Amino acid sequence: MAMSLPQQIGALSASPIAAESGSVSVEPKLATVNTSGTRRSLAGSLRSSSRSPSPPVSPRMGGIRPDLTAACEALMGAEEREYKEGWGAQAKGKGVPVYVMMPLDSVTMGNGVNRRKAMWASLQALKSAGVEGLMMDVWWGLVEREGPGEYNWGGYVELLEMAKKHGLKVQAVMSFHQCGGNVGDSCTIPLPKWVVEEIDRDPDLAYTDQWGRRNYEYLSLGCDTLPVLKGRTPIQCYSDFMRAFRDRFEHLLGDTIVEIQVGMGPAGELRYPSYPEQNGTWKFPGIGAFQCYDKYMLSHLKAAAEASGKPEWGSTGPTDAGNYNNWPEDTNFFRKEGGGWDGPYGEFFLGWYSQMLLDHGERILSSAKAIFEQRGVKISVKIAGIHWHYGTRSHAPELTAGYYNTRFRDGYLPIAQMLARHGAVFNFTCIEMRDHEQPQDAQCAPEKLVKQVALATRAAQVPLAGENALPRYDDYAHEQILQASSLNIDGDSGEDREMCAFTYLRMNPDLFQPDNWRRFVAFVKKMKEGKDANQCWEDVEREAEHFVHVTQPLVQEAAVALMH
Repeated sequence: MAMSLPQQIGALSASPIAAESGSVSVEPKLATVNTSGTRRSLAGSLRSSSRSPSPPVSPRMGGIRPDLTAACEALMGAEEREYKEGWGAQAKGKGVPVYVMMPLDSVTMGNGVNRRKAMWASLQALKSAGVEGLMMDVWWGLVEREGPGEYNWGGYVELLEMAKKHGLKVQAVMSFHQCGGNVGDSCTIPLPKWVVEEIDRDPDLAYTDQWGRRNYEYLSLGCDTLPVLKGRTPIQCYSDFMRAFRDRFEHLLGDTIVEIQVGMGPAGELRYPSYPEQNGTWKFPGIGAFQCYDKYMLSHLKAAAEASGKPEWGSTGPTDAGNYNNWPEDTNFFRKEGGGWDGPYGEFFLGWYSQMLLDHGERILSSAKAIFEQRGVKISVKIAGIHWHYGTRSHAPELTAGYYNTRFRDGYLPIAQMLARHGAVFNFTCIEMRDHEQPQDAQCAPEKLVKQVALATRAAQVPLAGENALPRYDDYAHEQILQASSLNIDGDSGEDREMCAFTYLRMNPDLFQPDNWRRFVAFVKKMKEGKDANQCWEDVEREAEHFVHVTQPLVQEAAVALMH
């Protein structure tokens, strides 16, 4: 194209567009927009920045004039068709579809859409790049905030309609945990206030460590089946929430909403909150601490010890397992030679602790499966990628999180088998990491961990999906994701298996910076081509350069809008 998009629009309308630094134009009225061919341009230049986004404020309106809509549609229509027929196309049955996580605060505490205009522009940009869809946290603490059974779906109605209008699919996360206190948490969304009131009355509803420190990220699974929440059990609350979501969005299930990821613990993951970052309690690469000291967990432990004929094991968890920031060899329980983890008591305790987590997963999945069956959606569960001290014998950080994985025992196969019983997807993190990039003294081994999980899901015949654990925009991370998602285990490229999906962390201004966006566009293209693609990175990058040039105004608009 000889002229830029704004210049062409100006020429068609005989009305040049003046540049206004920082002004954006996005469509505020969702019901009246034709998204099939419309893309809005940015009048002004993008400020390239690697800093954190500033607090959200509404972008200034300006730039494109209302009477230029038809011209914009006409100019972008051809490129939209090119995208649909070429760039964004994905052959059926091959390749890995890419989803993008939405910002944690996409819905405000007032149940509206945050940065609505930026959201609209961002979704247009993602769709244009061939992204399959979005991952969206549906926060228990927002929707059922006011009282039991009082559901306010507010901003989610609008967000899901936005996704539908752009032709983007949605992975909806039933987020029964608190936002705030974990890696990447950029805002705070507590549990529903009536739940917090119940915890204040009975602090043992919160996970507790051996020093009496309470964790308010997620309710203790020890009280799963007890009517401790104003007459309902936690499992009933989770089930009622999912049922209300199903009923409110029934018309979108199977079409726009294609997956329900069921939150099962802190950060939405099936695990104990053994490594809480809040208040500096834990720092990487500490081993974490067992979370079994609330009265409900201790009651279960006591019963299990008595059933095993060892009642003396039922009064407490291990007392020699160190502190959150110890390393395995600092402790008697986790040390490689003669550690308690490898003795009769350790086997009993770790078996009980991990089984409690599996039973928690069974209870929630049984409910989710019944609620969403025959609705055309997948059910998925997120498992944490705990890769530090993986090279030790005890795998201490995995043990404290509830994954009974040691040098002598596969802790991920039982999880995969549990998911298989319910037809659920195994969603795993840290897919982007390489062993040599991590601290070697902490014996980090994310690649080996991902391989173990891939083998476990293959054995259990469970679909495997992936996420990156930390924001990465470089080709090294992208190449690692491509390699991991191909599931070429032991170099077996002939295996007819790939990850069923990959979710990219996260939609933010950095993603839309020119170099990052170009690399991301090429990455999405390679993922969609699948393991049998023979096009080299350089060719895809060249295609991406052209595509990025054509769509530059749209992407600039998204980036600037998200910065404000």
